Amino acid sequence: MSDANIRIPEEARDRLAAIAAAEGLSLRAYLARLAETLLTPEERSARAEQARAALKKWNGYAPTAAQEHELDSTLDHRLAQAAAR
Repeated sequence: MSDANIRIPEEARDRLAAIAAAEGLSLRAYLARLAETLLTPEERSARAEQARAALKKWNGYAPTAAQEHELDSTLDHRLAQAAAR
């Protein structure tokens, strides 16, 4: 595997290096492990679709786009209330 150079602010590099060191890893190893644990937008979308299909199969749950929007708005409102506390 070849290496790549990535330009980030020095403060970010130092923070990531400290986190890596605390876990007993080099910065290179930590970033490689981090990259393997994160999902791309396409992967997140595919997982969400799989979850929706599983819910529908399990209990028939299949909200319309309008219902999803209403649920998202309610969740956003509740999160804002919790953050304000």
